[in-house]
Amino acid sequence: MKLQKIYTALLTEDLVRAEGWYSKLLGRGPDNRPMDTLVQWELFDQVGLALSTDNQIAGRGVMFLYVDDIATERRRLQDLGIVLGDDIEGDYSTLAQVRDPDGNLLTLATPPALPFPPA
Repeated sequence: MKLQKIYTALLTEDLVRAEGWYSKLLGRGPDNRPMDTLVQWELFDQVGLALSTDNQIAGRGVMFLYVDDIATERRRLQDLGIVLGDDIEGDYSTLAQVRDPDGNLLTLATPPALPFPPA
């Protein structure tokens, strides 16, 4: 398989509400609106985020977002009304979690301090 792009697609009950929440989280609005039931953010060349009200496009999910500094993001998000849970010290990263309005779990994580062991 030669992949060209990966989208994380999360299901929402209310696309307008979800678009507003994720626009706050990501610091900007979506890049594309391919159909009435779908909005997309182009995060990197080969990575995107999609939100949809159509369960044939998206499902309930979990998403990890690596950030440089969780404390900085915690303050920024709190000012926008998004409250992260307490820091969780892991073997490789510090994590903080929040659920979006539809119950999808988002984990902010610092970049791994050590390389992951090979599979």
